[in-house]
Amino acid sequence: MAIKLYYTTVTASRTIKSQQAEVMRILDSKSIKYELVDISVGGEMRDEMRQKAGNQTAVPPQLFNEDQYCGDYEMFSEAVEADAVEQFLKLP
Repeated sequence: MAIKLYYTTVTASRTIKSQQAEVMRILDSKSIKYELVDISVGGEMRDEMRQKAGNQTAVPPQLFNEDQYCGDYEMFSEAVEADAVEQFLKLP
């Protein structure tokens, strides 16, 4: 099982940049391995992220366990507050 973090290296939004950085920092602090998927390399990656998330207006960061949707930043943040990150990411 691999956690995939859909993110972007090209954004003018400080909010998205800080949310992405926070997700990576928390995953790193918990020693959870993840794969970064940069949606700025092409529209097909953004479209793939949105299709998998079931939301045509989804913006990064979005988290998946393989192809199983876990949630967006708000949902991740709630899981961190509840100390339930592993459950949120559907980890064994």
